[in-house]
Amino acid sequence: MFMLGWAVVECALVRHDAGHRIAYIGPGAGIAVVGSALAVLTAILSAFVVLVTWPVRRAWRAMRARQALGAARVKRVVVLGLDGLDPDLAEKFMGQGDLPHLSELRAQGGFERLGTTWPPLSPVAWSSFTTGTNPGKHNIFDFITRRPEGYGPAISSVRIERPRRHLPVGPYRIPLGRPRIDGRRRSRPFWSVLGDAGIFSAVIRVPITFPPDRFHGVQLSAMCVPDLLGSQGTFTFFSDQPVAGAMPEGLESEGASTSGHFVIVERRKGRVSGAVPGPPNPVRADGRPLQAPFTVTQGRAGATLEIGGASVALPLDAFTDWISVVYAAAPGFRLRGICRFRLRRFDDQRFEMYCTPVQIDPLRPVMPISHPVVFGHYLARRQGSFATLGLAEDTGALNEDRLSDEAFLDQAHSIDDERQSMFFDALRRVRRGFVGCVFDAPDRIQHMYWRFTEDDHPALRGRPNTHPDAIRDLYRRMDDLVGRTMKAIGRDTALLVMSDHGFKSFRRGVDLNAWLQREGYLVLKDEGGTKEVASIGDIDWSHTKAYALGLAGIQVNLRGREPQGIVETGAERDALVAELAQKLTGLKDDEAGQVAVHEAVAREQVYRGPYVEAAPDLVVGCHVGYRVSWDAAVGRTGRRVFIDNARAWSGDHCVHPNLVPGVLVTNQKCIGGPARIVDVAATILELLGVRRPDYMDGRSLVREEG
Repeated sequence: MFMLGWAVVECALVRHDAGHRIAYIGPGAGIAVVGSALAVLTAILSAFVVLVTWPVRRAWRAMRARQALGAARVKRVVVLGLDGLDPDLAEKFMGQGDLPHLSELRAQGGFERLGTTWPPLSPVAWSSFTTGTNPGKHNIFDFITRRPEGYGPAISSVRIERPRRHLPVGPYRIPLGRPRIDGRRRSRPFWSVLGDAGIFSAVIRVPITFPPDRFHGVQLSAMCVPDLLGSQGTFTFFSDQPVAGAMPEGLESEGASTSGHFVIVERRKGRVSGAVPGPPNPVRADGRPLQAPFTVTQGRAGATLEIGGASVALPLDAFTDWISVVYAAAPGFRLRGICRFRLRRFDDQRFEMYCTPVQIDPLRPVMPISHPVVFGHYLARRQGSFATLGLAEDTGALNEDRLSDEAFLDQAHSIDDERQSMFFDALRRVRRGFVGCVFDAPDRIQHMYWRFTEDDHPALRGRPNTHPDAIRDLYRRMDDLVGRTMKAIGRDTALLVMSDHGFKSFRRGVDLNAWLQREGYLVLKDEGGTKEVASIGDIDWSHTKAYALGLAGIQVNLRGREPQGIVETGAERDALVAELAQKLTGLKDDEAGQVAVHEAVAREQVYRGPYVEAAPDLVVGCHVGYRVSWDAAVGRTGRRVFIDNARAWSGDHCVHPNLVPGVLVTNQKCIGGPARIVDVAATILELLGVRRPDYMDGRSLVREEG
């Protein structure tokens, strides 16, 4: 059934008319709705081989596990990954008595600032955690990378290529074969090393695990799992009236950006009719977008949503449970996803309703999101449907005021509850080996609620401070999670509570492309220079030496690498990189009277390994309060180098790595000296009695016994 469930997720999101928002950069074109007979036969033969060889493999693993566990210091290692937990805030709140469990854990073992990566971004840092290597060895340098065939942005961690051959049947084109999903992270994850030693691992929602790894254990994928449209999260907002900020398809204004669809519904008295947008039809030649019709009816007892044959109560300002959405692609072929609705308003004047991105259904996944496939099915059967999108907390909807601050917190807490249920189930079932789970709430809530910690933040000016304790409450919530975990483990379990980076305020954006233009390194075509925000297509590549793309990188327009490169490899390129680094380091924002760029460095200074040449030529580390601007991150060029950040997304960590270390709090006694995120994998291996592979850059942080 899984083989027959592949669905095309057209990457219509990498379009200039979508504004190139980060959320709109999908992994590539999609997935076929039907596997070929050969693919099905291959799956059957593979299953037969697995069954025949299973007793031998089990005996071999058991022998290896006995050898490893004989040298192990503990029976089990548990990692609580609290994405973005900041050491300064943690120590502040511990000092004020708000985090008793973290304080207790610190007393048992230690509290370390955990050195992060260049740049300190979740996909980069968690990949270093996973592999024990620097980015030059694991090949993840940012959320975004340059498309190999051009200058546009693409997601850095995965590419999906659809089948090239199709069988025409009337108006339909049946894909022959299945798509290729290529994970871009390189090096081996430490749980594969543990698996080689016969040690079982449960890996839940660790970023950059899509597509899922194959190893001795179970895994649920996380960051970069797309929605059913192939994007990193596209919500839908329904209204019976034109919505401020909504743009008819094909008429998007220059510089506008959106993370969602805006749909005008039909209203007749107390009944509203509309449809949830789906992906392009994968089996039609015209790729006509699929739709899932629904109605909302207002009655005496409240509103009722009817969709796909289901009838669901729709209370005001509350999320529904996960609801199945079915798209009819062709006779006998359907695509299934899940989503949640939140009714914002339904009165005589207006109807407004929010719908989450339509996500992959863990019971009927259109592409693999777990290892083995049945693990996701097991979780959904045990606890009900759950968020599968890599970036499930809808920051875009809050940025664009389609979710209120209260609604976003509801959503984030609900997703966190789902994650905790998965984690504690794994903790009960895996008594020996490794259990690791990453919780995203600290990252998402600090991103969106930092403005409430600063009354003069550009995103809060002229507005009431309605959530001054949101971040403190978040840390208390995480402390409660730590406390419950400590109660659930024994002395034979090593507990590591860690984060990939810290957090700081994001008050001003640095438009690196505007700076490159001002300094003469980037040239716009005549028509591009008249626009408020110029796109990648407006750049005159025949006269451009360098351009910015992503949250921390500048690329040289290199001859032979870029399609229209003009800078020669070797001395000319190296001199240009050195010149840019010298000019950018210490760059000052004269209007604010602050240093905006802490340091810019050539990639060769911070990376080593076989994939260094895949990195941006120059890596930029901003100062506290600054980050690469929203436009520059996706390759655009604005008119101003520095601009206030007035979005709800008001906290960030994409600054110089020395300014945002993560945390490591553990019940183990650690060695002195600096701790780094690349050291955690080696530490886990040593605790479980497995030798560290030579390719790892990290060292064990555990103090020698005796």
